[in-house]
Amino acid sequence: MSRLLTIFMLVGTLALAGCDTTKGMLNDIWGGDPETPPELQGDGVNSLLPEGDEPVAKIYNEALDLLRAGKWAKAAKQFEEVERQHPYSSWARRAILMTAYAHYEQTAYSDSIIAARRFLALHPGHEHAAYAYYLVGLSYYEQIVDVSRDQQNTTEALAALEEVERRFPGTLYSRDAKAKAILARDHLAGKEMKVGRYYLNRQAYVAAINRFRTVIQDYQTTSHSPEALARLAEAYMALGIRSEAQTAAAVLGHNFPNSDWYQDTYVLIQSDGLQPRENEDSWISKAFQSVSPFG
Repeated sequence: MSRLLTIFMLVGTLALAGCDTTKGMLNDIWGGDPETPPELQGDGVNSLLPEGDEPVAKIYNEALDLLRAGKWAKAAKQFEEVERQHPYSSWARRAILMTAYAHYEQTAYSDSIIAARRFLALHPGHEHAAYAYYLVGLSYYEQIVDVSRDQQNTTEALAALEEVERRFPGTLYSRDAKAKAILARDHLAGKEMKVGRYYLNRQAYVAAINRFRTVIQDYQTTSHSPEALARLAEAYMALGIRSEAQTAAAVLGHNFPNSDWYQDTYVLIQSDGLQPRENEDSWISKAFQSVSPFG
């Protein structure tokens, strides 16, 4: 089973069971059961083509045969032939999406993105535009690397996944995109934390604070918020800015009272004869007044 279809199954099992509209949308994309594209089974599209479309059928079915055999690159080229030889047919539009799908399966993610975006440029209002947008986000998502490396693909993935959420709310695509967007945000926050710790360990406190501040302001709902608040308290204490350190500790205690990070921060604050105390004029306090991380 393909990786893309496995994603549909793992993330969307409940949605598919309870949402005929979503299932119908996926059926329309593939022409049948969303779990196993019928175009990869049986006799291909011959029975679906109107009289006179036999040349399209031959090329298209050859591409499907290659797809069945897992020959992704050759399948993509053959789907491109459908469009080249029959550019104004409805199957040319379908072939562009199948080209993007074949590239995705080949892990040629840049090519998949190009094909999907080309489809959207040519057919922005098409009924299967949702799938093309989703494939763009998925292709960027598959290229996310560990936090020690450049996170441009993570940023692109998040933007594309959020676009799917915004454009197609309530669909299987938006639900899966939302789940992946959460992981992408967490990954970007993790990158900021890694750099922030680097600066903190080298006593570059202002630089460290700027990184932890980004986590609190831009990625507040990620799993890194408790540590970011703790690190802020540590950095502000080192700079002698007690009010901000106390505020970070107070906000941490209010939002994550059972966190180990709060216990450690409480000890740190007390070691200087202080108690967690929130200054409502602080940027930290204002950031957490607008969003409750896990409430």
